[in-house]
Amino acid sequence: MFRHFERPIERPSTPATVASDFGLLYASNGLIGWLFAATAPVAIILTVGSHGGLSEAEIASWIFGVFFVNGLITILFSWLYRQPLAFFWTIPGTVLVGQSLTHLTFQQVVGAYYVTAVLMLVLGATGWVKRMMELAPLPIVMGMVAGVFLRFGLDLVHAVFDDTAIAGSMVVIWLLLTAVPQLGRRCPPIIGALLVGALAVIMLGRFDASSPLHLELVKPVIQEPAWSIAAIIELVIPLAITVLVVQNGQGFAVLKTAGHTSPVNAVTIACGLGAAITAVVGGISTCLTGPTNAILVSSGERKRQYVAGIVVGLLAIVFGLLAPTFTRLLLNAPKSFIAALAGLAMLRVLQTAFVTAFATRFSLGALVAFLVTIADVPLFNVGAAFWGLVSGIVISVLLERTDFTPKPAA
Repeated sequence: MFRHFERPIERPSTPATVASDFGLLYASNGLIGWLFAATAPVAIILTVGSHGGLSEAEIASWIFGVFFVNGLITILFSWLYRQPLAFFWTIPGTVLVGQSLTHLTFQQVVGAYYVTAVLMLVLGATGWVKRMMELAPLPIVMGMVAGVFLRFGLDLVHAVFDDTAIAGSMVVIWLLLTAVPQLGRRCPPIIGALLVGALAVIMLGRFDASSPLHLELVKPVIQEPAWSIAAIIELVIPLAITVLVVQNGQGFAVLKTAGHTSPVNAVTIACGLGAAITAVVGGISTCLTGPTNAILVSSGERKRQYVAGIVVGLLAIVFGLLAPTFTRLLLNAPKSFIAALAGLAMLRVLQTAFVTAFATRFSLGALVAFLVTIADVPLFNVGAAFWGLVSGIVISVLLERTDFTPKPAA
């Protein structure tokens, strides 16, 4: 079954080799990569979970799953293939689930997680994943993604107007660190926004101290899946596409640019296994992350960058074990702080989605996918994101047939 699983080119590093390859630069890159994953993306989970009616314990369990399990996979693959291979969770899929929780139960969503995991395992084990990545035109997929992400951009604008002292200060520091690259290299813009926002919350006395805050180990909530045809139709294909095309595709591109040859089939199998395990505690599907891996390969010797991946994995495991503490910390913060943090994290992703969707081919199909998705009108009890994807492809097949013709090689 796993004959398509790519074998490592080199032998895995011994403990002595890992120790000799370790350095402050790689530890710093690993720390920053982990901080990125542990801030704004966690705020997105918190937003989706709160709006979807999940309890604090269920949200903490979700966070535990996507950090602890994926931290283990990250360490294993970074060590095995001697390159940074950081696994976390699909952010577009998380937002997609947020829409689904308006008319599906969380147990039905978890059932769709398991089916998605099986699909990814089959695609990775058979080597069909590369063909699957080519089936849905990327511009149409990104049109759907832009429609799903739009709410976060709008929530950011509302937060700035409704709570300028907190959200406005976060936007200002984000703009400053983004506009001045020298400062941004020392402190990533999203981390700067987090720190300034937290300082504003404390100085204004806006932190809710009614519930005690202390270090607490996670008590995972085991989620029993419910099998719903509507949920499977609505979520499985879009979730698989967000993992394999949007997230993994971005991660592979980042690593290839840095000179790493990533094992596509093996990563897909790992995503399937990770998705199945994290679903037990309510966690969303595993993916190869683009932004975190971009941080890990941003500097240093290529042959030593895998150490930064191991650092990310170790920090993720600790964060996952202490998930209840961090969940309560974020829940006690003002809603404007969470909205601004999540919105700023999504700005570049939303920009990329729009550019990819409307830059060249399939632009009409992408536009239809975008409009149907943001309309958020379910059909046959299946959510709008699925129909956005379907309608976009149908429109392109009917009206943009020439765009399906491969461009001649230069």
